[in-house]
Amino acid sequence: MSGHSKWAQIKRKKAVTDAKRGALFTRLIKEVTIAARQGGGDPDGNARLRTAIDNAKAANMPNDNIERAIKKGTGELEGVSYEEATYEGYGPGGAAILIQVTSDNLNRTVAAIRHAFTKNGGNLGEPNSVAWVFDKRGQIYLDAAKYPEEVAMDAALEAGAEDIVTEGDQHIVTVPPTELHKVRDALKAAGIEAEQAEMAMIPRTTVRIEGKDAERLLKLMDILEEHDDVSKVSSNFDIDAETLAAVSE
Repeated sequence: MSGHSKWAQIKRKKAVTDAKRGALFTRLIKEVTIAARQGGGDPDGNARLRTAIDNAKAANMPNDNIERAIKKGTGELEGVSYEEATYEGYGPGGAAILIQVTSDNLNRTVAAIRHAFTKNGGNLGEPNSVAWVFDKRGQIYLDAAKYPEEVAMDAALEAGAEDIVTEGDQHIVTVPPTELHKVRDALKAAGIEAEQAEMAMIPRTTVRIEGKDAERLLKLMDILEEHDDVSKVSSNFDIDAETLAAVSE
């Protein structure tokens, strides 16, 4: 398991707490709202909205909250106007970092991100400074305790997946970006329910980060991922398991 993948597993477990659930709901509502604004309120004709709704339901968000978010996106209800942006930079040790945000004030958001980079030994870069390191893919997450690896692998490959790996307590199914819903629906038809599905930025290569650089990089990642306006952080770092475990405690 790569360092960043293991870090993602650690962060996912931390997010189970009630305090984090509030932050998770905020991010999910933002995604539903902006998906509805960009592609309309019908999930059958709006793939991004359908994914957002599925993920919100998987997190046990009440249907009323989802419906309100859709109506705010379509303009049927008054609500905050969100914008999306992507910021790029390098962390300690030269790790590439890609930050996707959804914000009602991008000036405020980029100032906070720049401060986080500067304070923790990184540098916020220009557009396309690190985007080339990543490829866009769909990813579907399955409960490894519920579905044996062989069963999940056979079903995923039959459904058209590019790859499936088991990391911690999850199977991660990787698919072409345009096939996310097709594969998820095929898995469901085969009796396999996804915990979550999303578009992810997968690094083409990784960078080994050690010592103090690793500690500072993980602190920077923590700050970025916990910011209310940040929807996703991707990186290509590889850090040994001992350092990851020490920092996560």
